[in-house]
Amino acid sequence: MDWTNALQATMPELVLSIGAMALMLVAAWGGQRSTRMVSWTAVAVLLGAGIALAGPASYAGVVFDGLYRADAFAAFAKVLIYIAAAVSIVIAPRFFAHGDGDSLHPEYPVLILLAVAGMGMMVSAGDMLTLYVGLELNSLAAYVLASFMRRDQRSAEAGLKYFVLGALASGILLYGISLVYGFSGTTLFTGIAAAYAGPHSLGLLFGLVFVFTGLAFKMSAVPFHMWTPDVYEGAPTPVTAFFASAPKVAAVALGVRVAIDAMGPAVAEWRQIVIFASLASIIFGSVAAIGQNNVKRLLAYSSISNVGFLLVGLAAGTPAGVASVLLYLAIYIAMTLGAFLVVLQMRDASGEPVETIASLSGLSETQPGLAAAMIIFMFSLAGIPPLLGFFAKLAVFNAAVAAGLYPFAVVGFVGSVIGAFYYLRLIKVMYFDAPAPAFRRSKDTAVEYAVMAVLAVFISPVGWFALKPLGVWSAAAAKALF
Repeated sequence: MDWTNALQATMPELVLSIGAMALMLVAAWGGQRSTRMVSWTAVAVLLGAGIALAGPASYAGVVFDGLYRADAFAAFAKVLIYIAAAVSIVIAPRFFAHGDGDSLHPEYPVLILLAVAGMGMMVSAGDMLTLYVGLELNSLAAYVLASFMRRDQRSAEAGLKYFVLGALASGILLYGISLVYGFSGTTLFTGIAAAYAGPHSLGLLFGLVFVFTGLAFKMSAVPFHMWTPDVYEGAPTPVTAFFASAPKVAAVALGVRVAIDAMGPAVAEWRQIVIFASLASIIFGSVAAIGQNNVKRLLAYSSISNVGFLLVGLAAGTPAGVASVLLYLAIYIAMTLGAFLVVLQMRDASGEPVETIASLSGLSETQPGLAAAMIIFMFSLAGIPPLLGFFAKLAVFNAAVAAGLYPFAVVGFVGSVIGAFYYLRLIKVMYFDAPAPAFRRSKDTAVEYAVMAVLAVFISPVGWFALKPLGVWSAAAAKALF
C-alpha cells in the first residue's frame, strides 16, 4: 500500500483531528478566556480541511486496503458538512452570552471538530467497521453538544434522550453489520456487494434490514424519528442548527454509499424499505408539524419531512437519483441554517430566547428585514417557485419518474402540498396577525445577519446562476459511486 497517497487522501480528517486535539490543550490551559480564539481557530481548521479536499482527498480512490474511499462523492458531502459546522460555530457566542452558568466554553468548537471528523469517516467509509467508528465518533460528540447547557433542564433531557435512543440505534446497526459479516464473510463494501450479487441467504436480507434501520435513526426517518422533536427543542439553538444540517448530510450520504456501494445488487430489496421510510417521513412530518406551537419543534418535523424527499432520490437507485439527493442536500443546508438564524434573533425584552410561533406575530411590522428572510426560507422549504427549494424537489421527483416509480412520485408530491400548509401558517402569523412585543435587537448580530443575507440570496432567484455548476458538480460526485 502507498502510505503517502493514503495519508494525503485522509488529510482532511488528519487536519480536523490534530486541530481538535491542539485546541483541546489550548482550552485546558487557557480556560474560559480562550473561547473566542479557539472558536475562530476552529473555523480556520475547517477551512484548512476544505483546502485539503482539493488534493488527493478528492480522487485517490480506495486506500488503507479498502477501509477508506477518497472520491468526488465524499468530497461533495464534506464541503457541505464543513460549511454547516463553520456556521454553527460562528453563530454560537451571542446565544450563550445571556447566562454565566451556560456561557459558551472553548470545548464547544472542539466538540464540533471531533463530530465533523467522524462525519468525514462516515461519508468516506469503504468498510462497515470504518462506518461504525466514524458514526460513533460523531455521536459521542453530539450527545455532549445536546446537553451543553448544564443548568438548563431541557438541554440535559435532550442529551439523555439522544444518548439512550442513539445507543439503541447503534446496537441495531451493529447487529445488522454482524449479520452481514456472518453471511458474507467480509466487512468490506466490495465483498458485501459481491455476496448480494449472487444467490444470497435470508440472513443477508435480515442484515440489510437492520443496517438500514440503524441508518434511518441517524437520518431521523420515520418510524425512527422519535428523538428528533425533543432533541431539537431542548438542545441550544446553535446546536440544533448543527444537528439539522451537518449530521443530516453525513447520515444521508452514508446511507447512499451503503445502498449503492455495498448493497447495490440488492436494490430491489432495499428500495422497498427506502420507499416506505420516504413516504412515511413526508406524510408524518407534514401532518405532525401542523399542530406545533414551538418553532424549533416545527423545524424538527420539517427536517423529518425533508429526509423523506431526500429518500425519493435514493429510491431511484440511479446516478441521476443520487445526483438529485446531493443537489437537494446543498439547497437544504442553506434553507435550514437560514431558518435557524432567524430563530436565533428571537429574544424577549430581557434577552432570553423565545421559541413560540405566536411571538412571530406581526414581525413584518416590527422587523421587516427579518420577516422577509424568514418568508424566503419558508417558501423555499415548501418548494414554491421561483426559489431553489422548488428545483430541489423537482430534481428528486424527476429522478423517481425516470426510474419508473410513478405512484411513489405522485404520493410524494401530494405530501409536499400538505407540508406547504404549516410553512404558510408561519407566513400568515408574521404578515397578517396583530404584532406581538418586538424582539430585542442586539448590536452583536452583524455576523449572523451577514450569513443570513448570503443564504437568503443563494435561495432566491439569484441562486439560479449557481444551479448549473451545482448540478454538474453533483452529477460528477454521483458518478463516482457507479
